[in-house]
Amino acid sequence: MSTYAFTRAVTIFAVGFLLLNAVLLIMIDRIVWAVVFAVVALFAVIGWFWFRRAMAELVDARKEMKREVESLRDLLHTHRKE
Repeated sequence: MSTYAFTRAVTIFAVGFLLLNAVLLIMIDRIVWAVVFAVVALFAVIGWFWFRRAMAELVDARKEMKREVESLRDLLHTHRKE
């Protein structure tokens, strides 16, 4: 399972669990706690999107660093031949 699929599955499970708690709390007239659980579920979704964006930026940075290392190796290789 890829990291994307795994984090998505865990996020869906967590959000589902939190929303289930919110619904059950509404059923026993604990509105404040239900709202707290719903807000935490929303933060979980927002956090997942933030995490995915951060991981994409890291992948891009890693590719850029790899290109820089390759160019430095090529430069060193050409100077050794001379």
